[in-house]
Amino acid sequence: MKIHAIRAACAAAVLGLAGLGAHAATELVVATVNNGHMIEMQKLGKNFEAANPDIKLKWVVLEEGVLRQRVTTDIATKGGQFDVMTIGMYETPIWGKKGWLKELKPDAAYDVDDVLPAIRNGLSVDGKLYAAPFYGESSMLMYRTDLATKAGIKFADRPTWDQVRDAAAKMHDPANGVYGICLRGKPGWGDNMAFITTMVNAFGGQWFDLSWKPQLESKAWKDAVTLYVDMLKKYGPPGSSANSFNEILALYNEGKCGMWVDASIAASFVSDPKQSKVADKVDFVQAPSAVTDKGANWLWAWALAIPNSAKNPDAAQKFINWATSKDYIKLVAKEEGWAAVPTGTRKSTYLTREFRQAAKFAAAEQRAMLSANPNDATLPKSPYVGVQFAAIPEFASIGIAVGQQMSAALAGKATVDEALKASQVAADREMRKAGYYK
Repeated sequence: MKIHAIRAACAAAVLGLAGLGAHAATELVVATVNNGHMIEMQKLGKNFEAANPDIKLKWVVLEEGVLRQRVTTDIATKGGQFDVMTIGMYETPIWGKKGWLKELKPDAAYDVDDVLPAIRNGLSVDGKLYAAPFYGESSMLMYRTDLATKAGIKFADRPTWDQVRDAAAKMHDPANGVYGICLRGKPGWGDNMAFITTMVNAFGGQWFDLSWKPQLESKAWKDAVTLYVDMLKKYGPPGSSANSFNEILALYNEGKCGMWVDASIAASFVSDPKQSKVADKVDFVQAPSAVTDKGANWLWAWALAIPNSAKNPDAAQKFINWATSKDYIKLVAKEEGWAAVPTGTRKSTYLTREFRQAAKFAAAEQRAMLSANPNDATLPKSPYVGVQFAAIPEFASIGIAVGQQMSAALAGKATVDEALKASQVAADREMRKAGYYK
């Protein structure tokens, strides 16, 4: 009798353990970038886990360039390392067309029609959504009001690059640790080239003409890059060729930059007194123009997507619904205040009175977002879609090669002419190899 009882108990224990195994939490691997909003998402992930006790989040948080390399390698090799990837408006349409991403099908409560049309279109292929925007951004000029007043400078809603250069000269005070202007110099298609491309657009340039021939030795490129290099050498911080978004954000928040043209998302950080020593001394206008204002404001979204190789696609869809929802924005507002919410994704955010009151950058950011048109971003007609990039698979390697040349010119290792000539050769070689022309 005892033996039967022991056997029965053992069997029950085994069944119990099997039951536990069946209900073990699904591990959802989320790859994201080390920007402030994503770090906040990681912190608030416990709320998602509490609502979904069968899902455990595992975070892989990487610097922007490293993230791009890791997720590109993983998706191209069908590695299956990640369930959720943070990608942008460059990768989404290319990867969606290749069939590398799962179509997203949010439920009715998600309200996909609330997503800003330009952002939604940029993350879709043939009307199907392949990534959901976590935050969207354009670019703006952020400046120190105290330094502008002292120098007698009044900015128009969209200043010219000549006016910005003159303002940089007047604000530059390195003896007191203030540099007239801070701009990206770190090489990368999404680093220095995102910024430089919008500057080239404003000078009337483009990456490729209608025959797909690279235009890197054109007058527009030469004028834009000459001004960029000259301005940063004279009025920028030392070591600008190594600075990207996070490095400049740290400099700006320490009060070391008179002006900064970069992602509009920076506005919520530079105006936050918890992060910025100059939070009460910042204002915002549109990114500068030169020959035209077409393509002067970039358009980007960091978005969440599910690779086809994801091990847990259903849990991934649940997580994406949560992290890109109206409710998530309200959760951040409750935890950190309305000025800290991820912006640039939903119409409802800009219609929220509390957001408009808390975020003094809201109106300028919304104007910038609405003025950017990826389908018509250059003065001469271009064959590609994209404001600060060309949405073709070859662009990433071309942008990296050109970014290295621009950084070399900034560091004094090459002249502007030498850097542009080498860039033209590299771009031409890549386009011929890909069969765009002979």
